[in-house]
Amino acid sequence: MTDIRPVFYVSDGTGITAETIGHSLLTQFSGTRFKTDRLPFVDTPDKAREAARKIRAAGEAAGIRPIVVNSGVDAELNTLLASSGALMLDVFAPFIAPLEQELGAISQSTVGQAHGIVDFDAYHRRINAMNYALTHDDGMNIDYAEADLILVAVSRAGKTPTCVYLALHHGVRAANYPLTEEDLEVERLPAKLRAYRNKLFGLTIDPIRLQQIRQERRPNSRYSQLDTCKREVAQAEAMMRREGIELLSTTNASIEEISSRVLEHLGISRGMF
Repeated sequence: MTDIRPVFYVSDGTGITAETIGHSLLTQFSGTRFKTDRLPFVDTPDKAREAARKIRAAGEAAGIRPIVVNSGVDAELNTLLASSGALMLDVFAPFIAPLEQELGAISQSTVGQAHGIVDFDAYHRRINAMNYALTHDDGMNIDYAEADLILVAVSRAGKTPTCVYLALHHGVRAANYPLTEEDLEVERLPAKLRAYRNKLFGLTIDPIRLQQIRQERRPNSRYSQLDTCKREVAQAEAMMRREGIELLSTTNASIEEISSRVLEHLGISRGMF
């Protein structure tokens, strides 16, 4: 018997919705330990029975009732999942009935609908945004005329993952520019960025955390020395404050939070895919 509670994110699609909501819920219970598992594409009775068997077995091994965060929409499949004996948390159930009443329509309960391609223009916009982020990563391409925004920071401060997230989840063309030692010594915004000042957003990071990240990438190098990290962060922060560029620390912020703050500050309104 263990005090680690088994949690399953189950879906008839990718499971991303169930996992995202489930993770947000579990973070509210910091005193409890969880072991999570995602079961995607549970879209047939046989798969639902197998998922229920796996969930039931996990509960028996742990000696404690499992929790299932479920984003499936098929009633038959949900009933089969519930046979596992787990606590069932249905992501959609609390909202379907009120929406049906308000809209005067019956929900279609289409399996896999949430992450299917229902808007090809939006889908291609997201793919194009991803291509843009990859080709404009770390200053590889500095033609920023088509960029929606440009993240500016020292190396390893979180620019690339944030740009990828913005492209993938919001369809935003996000470029990023790494401040080099030469840029920092000048103490002014690099000339190649000045024409795009209204698109700039600065990221910073605690030097100790930066040193840890760089040490993993280039162990025992000058690049990863704490003194180097302290100097670069201080110079970058001073430059951006002097230039009036908004600055956000990524030290304890999630990519989701960073992205939301960037979009809000720059006035970019994009729905989430």
